[in-house]
Amino acid sequence: MKPAPAPEGAAGLAGGSTVPRHVAIIMDGNGRWAQRRGLPRVAGHKAGAEAVRRAMRAAVDHGVEVLTVYAFSSENWRRSDEEISDLTGLMRFYLERELNSLMKEGVKLRLIGDYTAFGPDLVARLEKAIEHTSNNKRLTLVVALNYGSRSEIAAATRTLAKKAAAGEIEPEQIDEESIAAELDTHGLPELDLLVRTSGEVRLSNFLLWQAAYAELLFLDTLWPDFDEQAFADALHKFAVRHRRFGGR
Repeated sequence: MKPAPAPEGAAGLAGGSTVPRHVAIIMDGNGRWAQRRGLPRVAGHKAGAEAVRRAMRAAVDHGVEVLTVYAFSSENWRRSDEEISDLTGLMRFYLERELNSLMKEGVKLRLIGDYTAFGPDLVARLEKAIEHTSNNKRLTLVVALNYGSRSEIAAATRTLAKKAAAGEIEPEQIDEESIAAELDTHGLPELDLLVRTSGEVRLSNFLLWQAAYAELLFLDTLWPDFDEQAFADALHKFAVRHRRFGGR
């Protein structure tokens, strides 16, 4: 069996200082941040939204092409109605407030997951932001909303199965590339670095396919405390790793 080829955009292959093209972050710890300060959970989510802004600007400053953030998982619907209402309200607020910032910074917004579940008002605001930022080039900010990686992979395989049943493709033609082309992340550079904050050491159904050859970094920092220096430190840790992609 031939070794897996290095994904396009591979960086840090020999401990070099190349910046990753695509960084993803599991933004964890908002609730604990608020709890430690005796604040309601919504205060943690507000502080977390500010951390997204800092991460976005740091990504632009360091030349990262794509920043993907896990904003709302398909499992988050299990939270209380009050917290879900707070989260969706914050999304509305920050969409209105940050649209000008996205334009100023040259950031293109893209969504993954079934964001239509948030209702027509928020969907309209999201799609307005996508349209307004569609020509921006400095950074693509990918926001995962109502996203679950297992569901994403299952949907991709169903699409390919339907094509095979219709005679559009042969089953033998289904390979890694054809599956990747049906995922929400199609067209984006390969994922290079995946960061999770708050001390938890798991992927929580986030970018399971895409993370196959990504470097993983788990930090004790709670997400609202993640700042520009923390982002720079994460890039440095990536740069000094040796990425062999199954080789020696």
